[in-house]
Amino acid sequence: MNGAEPPGAGLIEETAALFQTAKEVFRNDPAATAILSELEARLSGPLRIAVAGMVKAGKSTLLNAIIGEEIAPTDAGECTRIVTWYRFGTTPRVTLIPKLGDPRALPVTREDGRLVFSLGGSEPEDVERLVVDWPAPGLQELTLIDTPGIASLSQDVSGRSTAFLLPENAPSAADAVIYLMRHLHASDVNFLESFKDKAAGGSGTVNALAVLSRADEIGAGRIDSLISAAVIADRYSRDENLKPLALGVVPVAGLLAQSARTMRQAEYRAMGLLAGMERPERERTLLSADRFVRAVEPAGIDPESRASLVNRFGLFGIRLGVALIRGGLDDPTALAHELARRSGLGQLLQTISALFQTRADALKARAAVVGLEALLQNAGHHAATPLATAMERLQSGAHEFRELKLLAQLRTGGVVLGPELATEAERLVGGRGTAPAMRLGLPPDPSGEAINEAARAGLDRWRIIAENPLTDPSSLDACRVVIRSCEGMLAAIPASR
Repeated sequence: MNGAEPPGAGLIEETAALFQTAKEVFRNDPAATAILSELEARLSGPLRIAVAGMVKAGKSTLLNAIIGEEIAPTDAGECTRIVTWYRFGTTPRVTLIPKLGDPRALPVTREDGRLVFSLGGSEPEDVERLVVDWPAPGLQELTLIDTPGIASLSQDVSGRSTAFLLPENAPSAADAVIYLMRHLHASDVNFLESFKDKAAGGSGTVNALAVLSRADEIGAGRIDSLISAAVIADRYSRDENLKPLALGVVPVAGLLAQSARTMRQAEYRAMGLLAGMERPERERTLLSADRFVRAVEPAGIDPESRASLVNRFGLFGIRLGVALIRGGLDDPTALAHELARRSGLGQLLQTISALFQTRADALKARAAVVGLEALLQNAGHHAATPLATAMERLQSGAHEFRELKLLAQLRTGGVVLGPELATEAERLVGGRGTAPAMRLGLPPDPSGEAINEAARAGLDRWRIIAENPLTDPSSLDACRVVIRSCEGMLAAIPASR
């Protein structure tokens, strides 16, 4: 779990038991039973993360980078106008699920290493979603959902993303959202504001992460572009409009991340030839994309290969790759790994793991409970009252839910604590990551003794705060949640106590 698990049954087991009770209550209602089965399936399945953003934000490109294969179409074809699920499967398969009629399989074809979709005569507006099963290791613990661009010129296309991410009277099909933006725009804030929900005592704040995509463009393709992008991302993360809506902002050069994960031997060879040029001539050649494509030196890179290199890596990626080769990276695998790291992908994957994957049980259970809550509100079933009581007991008693609620309150100014205490409380309840080291502000892989000492110090400090008569009464519940989180970390290391 997350290092602060309450004693007794785990949250997933408790939520599953609640759903068994719900199935008994609604056993004579086929429609409700179907909804309950679908919600219950979320508890045992992988965490679902949707990738959203404005048109041309680089959603499909980043999705390919996370998966490690080019299976999401990145052109402006008809399939980019459809919500597409990418999940793990031992056999490649593409399934079209229409709004009316039965699902049907689509042919699985690849061109130049990329997966190519064909709707087989169906119109995009008649398709509810596509489901791609693919044997990619990156999909074993995550189901990724690509959504059409928000604020598209086509209201119908934009509406598909909004309807999927913000359904009426139902929970979102995604447990968390990665929201891409090229810069902080009012449209981005407006969407994230609407993504916030008040159900299950929580807010979209606890399951939304912003990504400053195409970060290399911020520095005009210079090798230090990601440094400039990191400064801007940090400023955005502290922006008073964005901070209540997302857990953080991560800069990523999506195109470089995708291409580094799928780098080809011929591309490494071309960068090696560029690295061997004299510096003045190389800098002139790489001054612009047009100049590079039209150049005749170095010999051995034909115009088609030059154009492909620009399309896949951009000038930023080419310049960085050449600089790394000149710096001594003479192995294609090592170069690909270093390019991926410097693209910001590594930081993004670590952030996704720290904020979402380590909290997967809580996020999945929260989404399932939101769905059950909506079903109860619409059902009006006389036998549902005890079920509603049990659900309320779970929501208020499960520590994971209480942490999510407090985290949302801390980021939206709903708790009366000073800035320093609010920052510490956010960290202790898992706002920076749920591993004990992240909660306690310790270096990676701390010893049990270090965790014990830091957790006990935090526990003592927050007990004193809770007992202080000057502490605002409205903050006492927050103090209790923080204290319980510290106790959970201590309970997880009994040998060190």
